[in-house]
Amino acid sequence: MLRLLAIELHKLRYNKSAKVISLVYFILITFIALIASIEIPLINVRLAEQGIFNFPYIWHFNTYIAAILKLFLAIVIVSMMANEYSNRTLKQNLIDGLSKWEFVLSKFLTVVLFSVLSTLFVFVVSLLLGLKFSDYTEASIIFSDLEYLLAYFVKLLGFFSFCLFLGVLVKRSAFALGFLFVWNIIEGVIYGLLRWKILDEDTADKIIQFFPLSAMSNLIVEPFSRLGAIQSAANQIGDGFSKDYSVHSTTLIIVLAWTVIFVYGSYYILKKRDI
Repeated sequence: MLRLLAIELHKLRYNKSAKVISLVYFILITFIALIASIEIPLINVRLAEQGIFNFPYIWHFNTYIAAILKLFLAIVIVSMMANEYSNRTLKQNLIDGLSKWEFVLSKFLTVVLFSVLSTLFVFVVSLLLGLKFSDYTEASIIFSDLEYLLAYFVKLLGFFSFCLFLGVLVKRSAFALGFLFVWNIIEGVIYGLLRWKILDEDTADKIIQFFPLSAMSNLIVEPFSRLGAIQSAANQIGDGFSKDYSVHSTTLIIVLAWTVIFVYGSYYILKKRDI
């Protein structure tokens, strides 16, 4: 496996666009710290003072924000696959003795590496921000709710595997990203039809949770309504609400199942395709 990963890293080493996009991605994650200086208009309140960097809430908030930026690495994944076709390195790798399964596995190992590095980076950034701004620094509080990091890792793993599958299927990075966007719309349309035309909301939610992008989205739900200020405001206007913010094992399993499907789907396409 290390040999296969080394082959992919060697390719990325000479891919300037991939290095630039990856660098931009990790730089943008560090910019989460700038949120601390943002003031809410009209009331002149700094967001950092609202507890967004308090442990353990910071694990939820930062993983949610960082996950929004995953499209940057998605560009790297699909372009990495598209370059194999345009540069004919895929055919050359197969001629040199690499099997089609080893080729797909090498790509998946790169996906795993990106996911691990991103998760570790978010962990370090969140830990440093929390130690600086959090009102709670007890070890038991700091290291609680770390399941959001697991959810973040699985979310990236599933999403990048989907991008890999689309890269293999479509062959062109622009079309692959376009298909990703269209698929997101398709899931939204299906959910809308299920909820408003066919079934009730609860049944629609139970069905749509098995779709790939919806399952990935459900791993880390929005954290903003957890803030005390928003909860208080909702209670004052008589519109209090309760919401489940936890990471569910069933959602993790669904995303991991899709990851397996995407990886083996990529292999199946290559196996059947005349390279």
